[in-house]
Amino acid sequence: MSIFMKHIVVEMGQDQTKQQIEKGLRLYQSNETEKALHVWMKVLEKTTDPGGKFRALGCLITAHSEMGKYREMLKIDTAREMEDPDYLTEGYLNLARSNEKLCDFQKTISYCKTCLNMQGTTVSLQLNGQVCLSMGNAFLGLSVFQKALESYEKALRYAHNNDDKMLECRVCCSLGNFYIQLKDYEKALFFPCKAAELVNDYGKGWSLKYRAMSQYHMSVAYRKLDRLPDAMECCEESMKIALQHGDRPLQALCLLNFADIHRCRKDVEKAFPRYESSMCIMTEIGNRLGQAAIYLGVGKCWLLQKEDDKALDSLQRAYELSEAIGYKLCSLKVHWLTEGVHRSSGRQEELREQVVKFLQCVEELELYCGMCGESIGEKNQQLQALPCSHIFHLKCLQTNGTQGCPKCRRSSMKPGFV
Repeated sequence: MSIFMKHIVVEMGQDQTKQQIEKGLRLYQSNETEKALHVWMKVLEKTTDPGGKFRALGCLITAHSEMGKYREMLKIDTAREMEDPDYLTEGYLNLARSNEKLCDFQKTISYCKTCLNMQGTTVSLQLNGQVCLSMGNAFLGLSVFQKALESYEKALRYAHNNDDKMLECRVCCSLGNFYIQLKDYEKALFFPCKAAELVNDYGKGWSLKYRAMSQYHMSVAYRKLDRLPDAMECCEESMKIALQHGDRPLQALCLLNFADIHRCRKDVEKAFPRYESSMCIMTEIGNRLGQAAIYLGVGKCWLLQKEDDKALDSLQRAYELSEAIGYKLCSLKVHWLTEGVHRSSGRQEELREQVVKFLQCVEELELYCGMCGESIGEKNQQLQALPCSHIFHLKCLQTNGTQGCPKCRRSSMKPGFV
């Protein structure tokens, strides 16, 4: 939840401004979104209280985020005109979040670093956990796994220090996504289950979006574990809440996951329309990461139907999007799938090209265990991170032990690959 929302009642300035913002909140919570936006816009036009104006802006930003109107979020930025460090910090955080949702991850990281370098008051310091979470999501979008994990661990420490259960819940969901990408599906399920527990224990007064978020991430993990009935049940629960609250970004993710579940069942006739519906929303809100994932899924469907040319076309689209946003892991998957198509069709020149690109991508991502040299993220395996956030196979740490991180000790050596 935004700091704006958490402190509105306590810190409001003028009574009339306070009453109007609270009126907007009640309308928003009753799903009368357009009326709520109208009320907050009126506050901006009429109030002379800087604090009230900024809190109205915060309500508008939160509402636009939940509706998936990320480009509109970028336009709502007057924080830099104000001298208050709390306003400045949250203003830059909003810019970071907006760019994160639009998959402009380098800008996200830049704004997050600006936030962390600003020494504000206690309220600003309470935002640091949210800043670290946004930074972790950006690093994950760029497939920079060590820095992503490092940021998530910092966010968790802030959550624990501030007893911020909502932030802890969000970080657990992001960690679930992190381990989905590295294919440690046991951890990928553990973290969103932990988030669901937090919702059950503390979330009576929270927005239902936290329950929906945890259910969605559980669904993805269940799908990866081939527990498809459980995956479908969790995804249906998440979609129900997303539809009730007009959460377009979550609707798009659920539709994508429904499509992937049908693909796992080899029911491509049901998968294709869900991919199409998800793509419509992903395109509308500007989620290029989601669009790349859809093209990847569609390509896999065409491969199931032995339609190699159509598969290659979808994979090329996924590749172009992933390269545009720096999503290296998706590029790696495209090279691997494309390599398989060319190998089966005997296209040797194209095959060699994809093999070279695949190996270059592996080297860039450093997806290998620093102990055994074998790959990470190729298949479902248990992983373990050391305090430096470098990741190894759990079995390697248990078998060999370590007095320090092999990667850190040998950082100047060229890594080898198996």
